[in-house]
Amino acid sequence: MRFASVGWTGVTVKTELAVKILQTLGYQASNTMLSVPIVYTALSTNEADVFLGNWMPSMKSIAEKYFADGSVVKYVANMTGAKYTLAVPSYEAKAGLKSFADIARFADKLDHKIYGIEEGNDGNEIIEQMIKRNDFGLGNFQLIPSSEAGMLAQVMSYAKEGKWIVFLGWAPHYMNTLIDMTYLTGSTDKTFGPNDGTATVYTNLRKGFAAQRPNVAVFLKHLVFPVSMMNEIMTAMHDNEDLKPLEAGLSWLKKHPKTYAGWLEGVKTVDGEPALPVFESFMASVK
Repeated sequence: MRFASVGWTGVTVKTELAVKILQTLGYQASNTMLSVPIVYTALSTNEADVFLGNWMPSMKSIAEKYFADGSVVKYVANMTGAKYTLAVPSYEAKAGLKSFADIARFADKLDHKIYGIEEGNDGNEIIEQMIKRNDFGLGNFQLIPSSEAGMLAQVMSYAKEGKWIVFLGWAPHYMNTLIDMTYLTGSTDKTFGPNDGTATVYTNLRKGFAAQRPNVAVFLKHLVFPVSMMNEIMTAMHDNEDLKPLEAGLSWLKKHPKTYAGWLEGVKTVDGEPALPVFESFMASVK
C-alpha cells in the first residue's frame, strides 16, 4: 500500500496512522512525502495508491483534471468542516483588514507581501494567480513561499511585535490556538471558494485500486478524521516537540477506541481474520 503525503502536520498524522494500522493487519504499507503536483502525477501513473490530503476546493486547479480523466478517484471525504484561506493576526482585523478586498488598502503596512507555504502548494498557486490577475488590487504584491514551520515562525514573530502580515491559514491546526488570528472573508470561486475558505478533505485513490484491494478500500471508506480530533493531536504535538506524528496519533486513539473500532468495521487482516482484535492487541502495547 503506497501512500503519498505532503509536508503538512495534519496530513502526516493521518497518513502515518493509516500506514501503521495496515501494517498491523499484515500489509506492506509505506508513506512517501511529495509536493502536491507530484502526488497527482504519482497517483495517475501507478507510482502511488492513496492520498489522504485532497483539500477542496483549493486543490481543484491541480486535481480536477485527474478526476476528469479517471486516472485518480476522488473516493470519499475524510474530513468535513475544515478551513483553508488567508488569515491575519486579529489586531489587524480590528484595525480594518477583515476581507480579501481590504488587503490592498494596507499594502504599505504589509510590505506588499503575502506569506504562503511550500513551493508547488495549491494555496500558493491560488495566491500567485490572484496576484497575476490583479484580483482585489493585489497585482503589486509578492508571494513569500516557505515551509509550514517557517511560515508560522514568521507569523508568530510578527504577531509578538505587532507587525502586519497576511498568511495562509488552515484548520485543523494548532496555529488556531497558538495565534489570535482571524480568517479573511470575501474569497471567491477563483480563490479559496465562496464559503470563506470552508474546505472538505478527500481521500483519493489511483484508478483501479478499490477493485484490486477491496478490503483496504473498505478501511479507507471508514477512515474519517473529525476536526476536533486533529486539533487535539496537533496541539499535543506543539506542547511536546519530541512527540512524533504517529506517536501523537496513536496516543489519541488509545483514549478513543470507538474511533478505530469504526474504522475497522468489516475489515479483515491479510489472512482473512477480523481486523479489530488484531489492532486492539497492538494498541495494548501503546503507551
